[in-house]
Amino acid sequence: MTRNCVRDAKLVPATWLFASLSLLSPACLAQQTTSTDLYLAWGIVFVQMLIIVIIQLSRKKYKRKRNNLKNAQKDLEQRVIERTNKLRNINNQLYDEIAKHEITEELLRETQDYLNSIINSMPSVLIGITRQGVVTHWNAAASRATDIESTEALGRHLFDVYPDLPVTTTMIEETIDNGVPQISENIQHGEGSHSQHSDLTIYPLLSSEVTGAVIRLDDVTMRVRMENMMIQNEKMMSLGELAAGMAHEINNPLSAILHGIQNIYRRTSTELEPNHHTAQELGIEVAKVRAYLEARDIFKFLDGIREAGDRSARIVTNMLEFSRSNTRNHKLTDIANLLEHSLELAANSFELTTPDGSEQLQVVREFEQGLPPVLCSATEMQQVILNLLRNACQAFRDEEYGAPLNPSITLRTRRQGESIRIEVEDNGPGMAESVRRHIFEPFFTTKDVGKGTGLGLSVTYFIVTEHHDGTIEVESNPGKGTVFIITLPLANRTESLATIPSP
Repeated sequence: MTRNCVRDAKLVPATWLFASLSLLSPACLAQQTTSTDLYLAWGIVFVQMLIIVIIQLSRKKYKRKRNNLKNAQKDLEQRVIERTNKLRNINNQLYDEIAKHEITEELLRETQDYLNSIINSMPSVLIGITRQGVVTHWNAAASRATDIESTEALGRHLFDVYPDLPVTTTMIEETIDNGVPQISENIQHGEGSHSQHSDLTIYPLLSSEVTGAVIRLDDVTMRVRMENMMIQNEKMMSLGELAAGMAHEINNPLSAILHGIQNIYRRTSTELEPNHHTAQELGIEVAKVRAYLEARDIFKFLDGIREAGDRSARIVTNMLEFSRSNTRNHKLTDIANLLEHSLELAANSFELTTPDGSEQLQVVREFEQGLPPVLCSATEMQQVILNLLRNACQAFRDEEYGAPLNPSITLRTRRQGESIRIEVEDNGPGMAESVRRHIFEPFFTTKDVGKGTGLGLSVTYFIVTEHHDGTIEVESNPGKGTVFIITLPLANRTESLATIPSP
């Protein structure tokens, strides 16, 4: 029975205490026959009571910890919610910053593309280099000048991709070290009228990350040509004013000299009766006086004086041409006929004297057929052609040139847009650049004193440019001959070809 009571007490914890006390009842005690059993019962009751107390304390402790755990869980959930909200705000801010950076990056990309477009649209060659000469930037103008794309040029040495650039390593280093740009103006490339001119500037590029330089190359060929034309026109205008003043000052004594020579011939002529009357009054004969003058070569001296006077008169006439601009005699003219007539007039100049005897100069005609007429002064243009032919013949007689080998002069005509192009080319000794640059200047000549006035090509230039609104250029290299190029505008009004006069 005792075992049953204890078993029932284990089944229901709340009744364990009552079940244990029931063991002390008289009925239970009556059943216990020995003291040993009594002690055992009391021990069991005590253990059961202790177990019950421990269980109750554990349950209270468990409830307390469970409540603490719930509070901690709630606190943790609140913290997680706050942290999540904070992270969400930070994430939103991060998205905003990323969006701003993307906008800034896009603006920077657009700005970079815009700056590259500006740089590539510039006609100047722009090349960025490091101190060692490695290319860091290469614009479109540099690609056009070298036929090398920027993708191929970047990272390579400057002299490998642009060997013709007039830049040295020393110039680059000095520019970077001094921090001062270096400028070189009017650098010439090539020879003759095909030569090009450029301005070179090296800018220092200094920053905390990059040390280098920027090379800028500008094509100033047209500017140089315009400056030369303006200088030439100024010289022509100055010469025109000078010629007008000098002509009046020279003509008076020159006229007196020529008139005096003419009177000397008249006063010593045997055909004039007044000369015989005066001679008879003085007891002499005109024939004997004339014989004496001829014997003493007086008439040769007079011929020399008259020839010099006539030559001076022609010089004055040429000078006066600079101060006159007369187009009243301009008519439609066939250039081919004009050139042929000019060749006929200059035929006596085409015989050259060589150590082996005389050699005839070869004339080559390359005339384009069907060229329209040109409105010009045939007389003035004939003077121009004769001057050029005369200069070519004189060039073949240059002592430095030596005995001519197959000397020839080539005349070419062809249409060039709305102009007629005339070329007079020779295979003579040519000219150095220092001579070619001044060839059209007044009084400039390479001939000895007394053999030339230096006005022939100046008059030619003035006639072509001022009287005919054309252009004249010269191409020449030492040892490779010379070619003069004349362009004359075509007539801008319709006229019958039947009115074209012969030169």
